[in-house]
Amino acid sequence: MRLSNNTRKNLFITAFLICPIGAYAVFVLWPYLETFGYSFTDWSGVAPPSRFVGLQNYSELFHDDVFLTALWHNLLMLLVLPVVTIALALFFAFMLNVGGRAGSAGVRGVRGSAFYRIVFFFPQVLSVAILIIMSQAAYRSDAAGLLNGVIIKLGLTDAAHPLPWLADPNAVLWCILAIMVWQWVGFYMVLFSAAMQSIPREIFEAALLDGARRGQTFRRVTVPLLWDSVQTAWVYLSIAAMDGFALVASLTQGSSYGGGPDHHSEVLATYLMRNFLSFGKAGYACAMGVVIFAITLLLSLIMLRFTRRDGVEY
Repeated sequence: MRLSNNTRKNLFITAFLICPIGAYAVFVLWPYLETFGYSFTDWSGVAPPSRFVGLQNYSELFHDDVFLTALWHNLLMLLVLPVVTIALALFFAFMLNVGGRAGSAGVRGVRGSAFYRIVFFFPQVLSVAILIIMSQAAYRSDAAGLLNGVIIKLGLTDAAHPLPWLADPNAVLWCILAIMVWQWVGFYMVLFSAAMQSIPREIFEAALLDGARRGQTFRRVTVPLLWDSVQTAWVYLSIAAMDGFALVASLTQGSSYGGGPDHHSEVLATYLMRNFLSFGKAGYACAMGVVIFAITLLLSLIMLRFTRRDGVEY
């Protein structure tokens, strides 16, 4: 029987997609389903689960003071990281594209904008290991640390009393947040800059000719036209804010996987790994993973729903 062109086309597409879809199901979807199932057991992480405990793990989570502390820290990061990173990235992108003086060639970026793009994007070419080593050097709690050296030179303290940045319970989480902002702001600056370059310069020139100041142009022209990019950045930064494992585990004090001092930098990912690998409470850790997944998914859906706008044509 001779197959029609449409049938052969559909068979070709099906054969092409079956391998990647199968791999995605096996290596992504199935582990999620397994984690969800194990969260209802007393699994130790070594032998197969021996007892079904129902919702006991979830009930214990919300009576666990360390878990609630870690959850609050992630929610704080969720509030601060996207807002600060996107605000800085939008400002830098605006200055690099239309923040300079208008000349005969029209609106242009600040002088040296190509060099600034490289400088801002620099953290993105660094591996996490290099980023951690640089952060350790910056946050050293003795006079040889970069930040302590600066404030000693400024006369804000002396070499005998350096600041214990990562050992200070009130400062450690903000130190981690500062690293995350520095890590991501360059990437989103480049993203917003690319989106901004697709906007006709005549729009900015018309706004300036109508008497709009730079700040008004930024709020009323730039941000609305880049809203789709801002929305995407917010979702990805929200996912990053619900993680923070590598920085906290490597830079902060603690018996295993950081989180110190006294859980003041604890995040959900570090507490999950400690329960899974150190305490042998893998079922409990799986329940924690399900909660993290649910919170991240819910926040992403809320963000996409309430920031949705009609498309802007230009």
